Amino acid sequence: MKHYGVIMAGGGGTRFWPLSRQAMPKQMLNLSGKDRMINETIDRLDGVIEKSDMFIVTNEKQAGKMLECVDGRIAKDHILAEPSARNTAACIGYAAMEIVKKYGDGIMCIFPSDHFVKKEAAFKEILGEAIKAAEEQDKLITIGIAPTFPSTGYGYIKFDKKEDAIARKVEEFKEKPDLETAKAYVESGNYAWNSGMFVWKASTILKKFERLLPDIYECLVKIGDAMNTPEEENVIQEIYPVIPKISIDYGIMERSSDVLVLSGDFGWNDVGSWDMMKVIYDADQNGNIIVGDQVNIDTTNTISFSTGKMIATIGVDNLVVVETEDAVLVCSKDRVQDVKKVVDTLQEQGRTGLL
Repeated sequence: MKHYGVIMAGGGGTRFWPLSRQAMPKQMLNLSGKDRMINETIDRLDGVIEKSDMFIVTNEKQAGKMLECVDGRIAKDHILAEPSARNTAACIGYAAMEIVKKYGDGIMCIFPSDHFVKKEAAFKEILGEAIKAAEEQDKLITIGIAPTFPSTGYGYIKFDKKEDAIARKVEEFKEKPDLETAKAYVESGNYAWNSGMFVWKASTILKKFERLLPDIYECLVKIGDAMNTPEEENVIQEIYPVIPKISIDYGIMERSSDVLVLSGDFGWNDVGSWDMMKVIYDADQNGNIIVGDQVNIDTTNTISFSTGKMIATIGVDNLVVVETEDAVLVCSKDRVQDVKKVVDTLQEQGRTGLL
């Protein structure tokens, strides 16, 4: 079967403010110094999925900029624009309907747009195994990450490590645990981190929508019936904003008994906040990660990111400092998850120019 890639790229990346903005969210940023995150996601699929068979689902307001960012890697008509954000179930269902109606059934490989993968060869190997499992079995496949520490920030997938198979039956999805529970998960060897990467036949996931999310499926059918007609865009604009909001995890994965997981170790991280820059860059001898023009005196365990102006730090520890043309962020590394609160406050104040 043909292999299709679907990259979910509609998020705002608010925890990377002030660098990430509505018009230039995290997935469009070059955080590594090599390329934009969206392009790194596309390029790491090389050799497994043809670029001509890749799709990006993004926010309608970001679609034009996205086309510029991918620099010819993805065809214009393969950038699917959502009129409004309806969570991952709608995003995936829309892409599945697009594939089935316009290109024919095939293996649908779904990836977030803003993850970091260090070991690309190992990633391609596990993806190849996931595709093989989806071709041979009419089941839902998810790629898990072999946990390297007891994370409280990730969801977990339980499986039986004694099962003699590469793709093991998922026993249960677990929410983000407390530290003691996370330690027990890791020590047992029966759990993987939930990466949000999925592989299945496009027709199979649409059958799941029909059975488990009939309200969403009804909307998807209306959109699908209009595809390849002059009314396609009008119907999408009319129907998409009323699709119920729910994640693919809650709506389908956690309610299905035919889910398999492949657990891999390929240097994965979701780079969800500024403190995760440590997975992209090596710290200096003082534990600092320094990007851009800097003078750092008696500075330790600090992440400092400059986009233009010189940043000088003296006698500070455990900080995140980010400079952009119109804003500066200074926060404790222990509070990076609260950067979103700054965005929320600016929104309440009507300061849209900073969003």
